[in-house]
Amino acid sequence: MTRQAAPYSGLARAGFDDFERARAGLSRLSEAAEVELPALLDALAAAADPDEALAALERLHERAPAAVRRLLERPAVAERAARVLGASRGLGEFLLRNPDELHVLEREPEPPLGESEARAVLVAAIDELGPGPLDADAAARAIRLRYRRLLVGVAAYDLTRVSALEAVDTIAAGLADLAGAALDAALVAARRLVGRRDGEPAAPGRYPAEDVRATRLAVIGMGKAGARELNYLSDVDVIYVAESADADAVPHGRAVEIATRLAVVASRLIDDAAVEPPLWEVDANLRPEGKDGALVRTLESHVQYYERWAKSWEFQALLKARPLAGDAGLGERYVAALAPMVWASSGRDGFVESVQQMRERVTQHIPADEVDVQLKLGPGGLRDIEFTVQLLQLVHGASDDGIHQRATLSALAALADRGYVGREEAGEFAHDYRLLRVLEHRLQLSRLRRTHLMPRDEGELRVLARASGLARNAPDLVALWQATRQRVRGLHERLFYRPLLSAVAALPASGLELTSAQAEARLAAIGFRDPRGALGHIAALTAGVSRRATIQRHLMPVLISWFAEGADPDYGMLAFRRLSDTLGTTHWYLRLLRDSSDAASRLTRVLSGSRFVGELLERTPEAVAWLEDLDELRPRTLTALRDETAAVLARHGEADAAATVLRAIRRREVLRLALAGILDVCSVEELGHGLSDVTENHLAAMVAVIRRAGAAEASANAPTGAVGDGIEFAVIGMGRFGGRELGISSDADVIYVYRPAALEGDAAHRVALKIVSELGRLTEDARLPFELDADLRPEGRNGVMVRSLDAYRAYYARWSLTWEAQALLRARGVAGDSALLDDFRELADGVRYPASIAEQAVREVKRIKARVENERLPQNADPSRHLKLGRGSLSDVEWFVQLIQLQHAAAVPALRTTSTLDALQAAVEAGLVGADDAETLRAAWIFASRARSALTLWLDRTTDVLPVERTQLEGVARLMGYPPGSAAQLEQDYLQLTRRSRAIFDRDFYGVEPGREPTR
Repeated sequence: MTRQAAPYSGLARAGFDDFERARAGLSRLSEAAEVELPALLDALAAAADPDEALAALERLHERAPAAVRRLLERPAVAERAARVLGASRGLGEFLLRNPDELHVLEREPEPPLGESEARAVLVAAIDELGPGPLDADAAARAIRLRYRRLLVGVAAYDLTRVSALEAVDTIAAGLADLAGAALDAALVAARRLVGRRDGEPAAPGRYPAEDVRATRLAVIGMGKAGARELNYLSDVDVIYVAESADADAVPHGRAVEIATRLAVVASRLIDDAAVEPPLWEVDANLRPEGKDGALVRTLESHVQYYERWAKSWEFQALLKARPLAGDAGLGERYVAALAPMVWASSGRDGFVESVQQMRERVTQHIPADEVDVQLKLGPGGLRDIEFTVQLLQLVHGASDDGIHQRATLSALAALADRGYVGREEAGEFAHDYRLLRVLEHRLQLSRLRRTHLMPRDEGELRVLARASGLARNAPDLVALWQATRQRVRGLHERLFYRPLLSAVAALPASGLELTSAQAEARLAAIGFRDPRGALGHIAALTAGVSRRATIQRHLMPVLISWFAEGADPDYGMLAFRRLSDTLGTTHWYLRLLRDSSDAASRLTRVLSGSRFVGELLERTPEAVAWLEDLDELRPRTLTALRDETAAVLARHGEADAAATVLRAIRRREVLRLALAGILDVCSVEELGHGLSDVTENHLAAMVAVIRRAGAAEASANAPTGAVGDGIEFAVIGMGRFGGRELGISSDADVIYVYRPAALEGDAAHRVALKIVSELGRLTEDARLPFELDADLRPEGRNGVMVRSLDAYRAYYARWSLTWEAQALLRARGVAGDSALLDDFRELADGVRYPASIAEQAVREVKRIKARVENERLPQNADPSRHLKLGRGSLSDVEWFVQLIQLQHAAAVPALRTTSTLDALQAAVEAGLVGADDAETLRAAWIFASRARSALTLWLDRTTDVLPVERTQLEGVARLMGYPPGSAAQLEQDYLQLTRRSRAIFDRDFYGVEPGREPTR
């Protein structure tokens, strides 16, 4: 019989993609199966992918023509078959391997079987193999065929529902029950395979049948399997627990051994490779100690582990624990024994850090090119909803067993019913969760593969849209998904943080009203150590009907979430309240908070991470405006700083008045640089340069102010018309200041030099001393201490405070010690008369860059370094943790470089620099230090410098010792860019790096093998 080909318009309406192939295939199948072409076309039009459904039907017809003819002769059955085959190539391949199973599609779809019914059907597949010795391959095939037969029925029911959203809960529960039934059947088979009957020879992995019967094994479902919200193709997460039914006959240790064998065999029946492919992976990695732990434990062993060793995330995982297969009684006892620990876990030490780490783990392993297509783990994905719901359960479940639910949607509904979240929000996000789950189901059903990636190909997106019934085409589906992601991204703020306001303000929230105790519990769970105090700050900021209060109420939920991400949310909230009280209703501040989320986020970051910045911002609140534009935080050039101070000097003739303004400028610029450091606007080298420039400008301006006053006084007392104060004067930067390597709150090492001009002798000296005295007085700042340290002058603290250039020349020519020449390596003119600065530099060059250095002088440098290590470390200080004088830290690197400069700078001009890192690079280029060694030394110096500044920023005081206390170490780690919970990692990184640095130092500075102490 000749049949007319399908018209192109009909093919387009049906959804075919390849018209020519479709026309040919429809004609062949219509003729071969003796079905009218319009009826066939109508059936295929219901498929998500008509091309795939047609190809599958053709392949199946070649294998089982009669069965396919029966499918196609009834329109309803034909449509059902098209829906299944067009949505799942994986099930199509199963039916092609096993065409006898096509009869499943002839039956009217029914809801998935319940637990007991599914178990009976799967176990029957093993019983049907007969009572004799069991073949493992036959058992595995029987379980897999029976499972997939039921899976075809589940898919047929799912794909023929009017609304996939309404069916997804039923489908997920049915898939979990089906997985539990498969595991039960596998355990039944495993007991027959492992048990050895009387008279059978002994063999590895086999035990007497009566011992196997006396061994109880429970399989605890975790994750989605435990919560009865499984996907079509998920790993099934399990934990095994075992015991002996008769400890006298089979000791518990023996029972665990047998149960381990049963678990291994059962798992292989499910997931070992075979002709009939594995069902899914049985994943036991959530067990105590993970992959390194015992596969099977007794209940007592489980309890001991969770009481003593478990981490907070492990209790979160137990939220979904449920007896899934095996001995139900033992499984129930397991759940009952661990439940109290689960619901008390939010009060455990380290819970907050664990919560933060859990959020980090969600995205840290996603490849960069998959973040935007991740349905599960990406921003706005399934895990965002699950994490928020589980966190709310852990926080409030300790005192309310009404929210002890395993499934995400059941838990969300319970949280709304009990008043912990708004009903409107709960309903909205339940809908979004179901939508994402439908997409996940359809993606996995397509190939029966575990995937959570949205397609990028438009054709695949079109198929997904049709399979899910959520959209008509690819663009509409993408728009729907993106809108859902956007809503879900705000879920944590809306469900966790916004309800906090209901505890402190009468706000409409869909019947939601948290008590103060409940709100405090949430705040404590996210890191607030004084939740009552924090709640008081929230109340003060949001109370009333003013415009400020209204804006703060809108912003507060997200602000709280940002504070909670910091290391010290309590101080952050306190500082924010003080700042808001100071700025009051200032228009620009409220606008910045409302309209610039980046600026508001940066503000919470710096306030919750740095007391140093918090205190300075309180005194310079207008600096908050910089946070809107990161360019405002870039270090200002020395020229720009000098222009500003010149204007100040021009406006203020009186020294004290000018000094007041100059101190405020310094505080402002240090704050700018502190903010830049915290927000990663500049590197540690740029920070050092910027702080040094601010200090240099400050000193130069102060010296100019003092000398201007001195000149005016001299002119008033000398009517002969004398000009100036009678001398030349200069300040020489030393140490890290001279090297332009200052850190936050570093002292400024300096020495002072003068040269007589109109005045001579003691008169000139007295003027110089007065300048130094006034410099100390006018730079003193209680708000941001500024210490000028002149201990590196000739003869140290015993020497005169200020010398003439001639006195310096005479001293260095006659008395200079090696350490003084070494100190001059970082001498740099920073303030005063330029001619005097040039002449001092020329003098210093002759001392610090000698044509040759005697071996005795080299030994003296090494001897002094060893003595410094022995005597200058504070009492009881750990040498491995001291950032300045400790082993492998700043001092080691600087002395290492300075010895090279003393020995080689005369011959290598590039070494004539005051910068430690520049000199180190010059030493590499001159072949004096290996590149790898230099990189290690550089890394150690930078790490210690960053940690030193971070300590000051965190504590608002200066210290040089890496903390031992975890909270303090965590604060430093966060400022250095580590993720939450990285205190131990920071400590490990520092100790490892400085150990390597010290080994290089010992070898090349002292000339001793690593591990041996230098002679002092």
